[in-house]
Amino acid sequence: MKYNIIGYLIGEGFRNVFKNMKSTLACLGIMCATMVIFGIFFSIIENINHVIRQVEQSQGMEVFINFDASEERIEQIGEQIREIEGVNSIIYKSKEDALAQMKEKFGEKQYLLDGMLIFKPSYVVTFTDLTLSQQVEQEIKEIEDVEKITSSDDTVRKLINIANGIRIASIIILVLLILISTFIISNTIKLTVHARRKEISIMKYVGATNSFIRWPFIVEGIIIGLIAGVISLLIIGGLYNVVTEKIVETSLSDMLNLSLLGFREMFTMIIIVYAILGIGIGVIGSSISMRKYLEV
Repeated sequence: MKYNIIGYLIGEGFRNVFKNMKSTLACLGIMCATMVIFGIFFSIIENINHVIRQVEQSQGMEVFINFDASEERIEQIGEQIREIEGVNSIIYKSKEDALAQMKEKFGEKQYLLDGMLIFKPSYVVTFTDLTLSQQVEQEIKEIEDVEKITSSDDTVRKLINIANGIRIASIIILVLLILISTFIISNTIKLTVHARRKEISIMKYVGATNSFIRWPFIVEGIIIGLIAGVISLLIIGGLYNVVTEKIVETSLSDMLNLSLLGFREMFTMIIIVYAILGIGIGVIGSSISMRKYLEV
């Protein structure tokens, strides 16, 4: 008997979707619009965070080793640095490499540096997370035979502040979009419920419980939400691929040595977000809309 009731409520929800096509299309259109806007902001924010992570990993410090340190000792220092938490990569720069780099800066007058091996060997260190830069620097300073460390502390601090600001702003924007979407959808569903107020009154009159009346509307909201999610996913996927292709064609990402996320990399996350949004907004919107008509 219990399964028959559940089947009936779900069936009623499906029938309501097709029985009230005008209100269904209105809900679907509004939900698609809000979810597409949400998807656009979500894609932008994910790419901004991705770019910041790339910039974080390209920022680093140069660790200079004592001039008299042996090759074996230099290798040991490299291993010690590599084991420090927060270190992303290390690149060794020998005395000869440092000389060649300086000659390049001197240009036509590089002959002045011929035979001058006065430069110290060093390691260029990048981070997995910019917030760990000071911790990493402190631990490297404690390593024997490390003479000096140069780093762009101001740049690092600015990048950390920018990253934190973007993440906070992104959370606020996404929360506001969810609230706006819920408000719009609940008001749209309210029109559907209002049109069927007599049907609800009759059901209450013959003894139907609030849950029995509410569930078909909730199922209807979930179905519309999921359909809107699928349509929005297709729209966002198409728009995203077109826009990223245009950006790639301008060679802007190559000039900045940065890459954008592929849609496939965000696909799973967007599906999860849209499923939660579609079901959540459908359930909440239906529940809010029906509250007035289920009051005794």
